[in-house]
Amino acid sequence: MKTWKLKRTAQCEKCPWLKDVDPHDIPNGYCETKHRNLADTIAEEGDLSALSGPLRAMACHETEGAHCIGWLMNQAGPGNNIALRIHLMTCENFEKIRLRGEQHARFEDTLPG
Repeated sequence: MKTWKLKRTAQCEKCPWLKDVDPHDIPNGYCETKHRNLADTIAEEGDLSALSGPLRAMACHETEGAHCIGWLMNQAGPGNNIALRIHLMTCENFEKIRLRGEQHARFEDTLPG
């Protein structure tokens, strides 16, 4: 089985999954429409279609080509993204992931209030 590594393992300071971050403060510009469209990256309960198709992931706003660590840990944990969990079984540096603080439990909570 081919292994892979995360490009980044530390959560950004301005990650929208952090409860104390205002998404409008995200560096490199913020677009609420683009943010809302990221709902497509959230696993639906009981939906296993991603097992046979492409895995949609939220990208890091700070590091090009990297996964959003807040999204990754939400979907690997309470988000129960089965396809992602299976993909992470071959990740060489998953155990090095570091979150920064209290996280939102749901994608909807990452959107501006």
